[in-house]
Amino acid sequence: MPYAHQRRFSTMTPRHQHTNRNQSTSRKNGRKEYINPARFIQAGRMVEQTPYVPTHRFADFAVAPLIQTNLKNKGFDTPTPIQDQTIPLGLEGKDIVGLANTGTGKTAAFALPVLNRVITDKNAFALIVAPTRELAQQIEAEFHSIGRGAPIYGALLIGGTPMGPQLRSLRSNPQVVIGTPGRIKDHLKQRSLDLSKFNIVVLDEVDQMLDMGFIIDVRFLLSQVSPNRQSLFFSATMDERVKSIIEGFAHNPVHVSVKTGVTTDNVAQDVVHYGSKEEKLQKLHDLLAQQEVTKALIFDDTQRSVEKLHKELLTRGFSSDSIHGGKSQPQRQRALGKFKTSEVNVLVATDVAARGIDIADISHVINYATPKSYQDYVHRIGRAGRAGKLGKALTFIER
Repeated sequence: MPYAHQRRFSTMTPRHQHTNRNQSTSRKNGRKEYINPARFIQAGRMVEQTPYVPTHRFADFAVAPLIQTNLKNKGFDTPTPIQDQTIPLGLEGKDIVGLANTGTGKTAAFALPVLNRVITDKNAFALIVAPTRELAQQIEAEFHSIGRGAPIYGALLIGGTPMGPQLRSLRSNPQVVIGTPGRIKDHLKQRSLDLSKFNIVVLDEVDQMLDMGFIIDVRFLLSQVSPNRQSLFFSATMDERVKSIIEGFAHNPVHVSVKTGVTTDNVAQDVVHYGSKEEKLQKLHDLLAQQEVTKALIFDDTQRSVEKLHKELLTRGFSSDSIHGGKSQPQRQRALGKFKTSEVNVLVATDVAARGIDIADISHVINYATPKSYQDYVHRIGRAGRAGKLGKALTFIER
């Protein structure tokens, strides 16, 4: 039966809240490292880049006719660099390590070869692992769009959603499973999921998964899949932890790097000094009232402080919403949807929103509370300065 009308990933309807393993509180401890405030100050600049000339067009890729039809309907014509260089390799069945900035089209880079194989090979089963619920849902949406009408089943396994619909989708023997490490592991423990026949594995945003403390879970999941597999790894950075995962799992992978510059180059960074809580709040008020602040993502430390600040901004007349791990998945999705469509232009968040959220027109990232680490800081401010625009990041520092 058609993919679009059977066990769609998006048919799951969350009804209550579950513990979210994929939030920043899963880090080893809650203590903050000292970060010299000088590191929060940097002029923004648009990095000049040589225009990329692709080798292929989407019409050139040897994929199933159904996929080509969907790509054409989506208006896909010219691939991005990561797509241009990795899709042919993926279609050949090669293991790939793709290094590229966030927001460069990595999802389609692995969605095309994965979907083409599961459509054309009934013995192909794909596992896609992402660090956060939101990113897993974005991947699911892309798979559904590119694979619309395909005669395959899928399952989306994420926290914050009830197990019942997930169990029903797994009983349909899905060829594509997308999820977060914690929830996938839950299903393995309950024996509702057997990964031994999964012969395609995709790890997206590997560095973020490891930053969030999932290295043990990731190694466990990789140990459960078929030894005869195709492995696709995508990451924005490549450190020793990422290398160790890849070296222990991939088979002679082809490395593709299209990373351009430093993610924070096009984000102007500065600090805001304050002396008291009252002065801090007033300075935030004055900042948000500026005409140049068209869409602001504000970070605070805890769920409670996020809710308190969000409600205070509402009373002051700002169009605000909030997102954190204490909210159910439908609540988080509604808040992100309103922020994305500019129904609200201020979103107050814990670090859960720093990872995997791709909203192109955020003008300002405001660190109302300092991040736990400089790596967290980079992830936070990377939400601004997208789609060829210059963004701005401001960090509040007590005098």
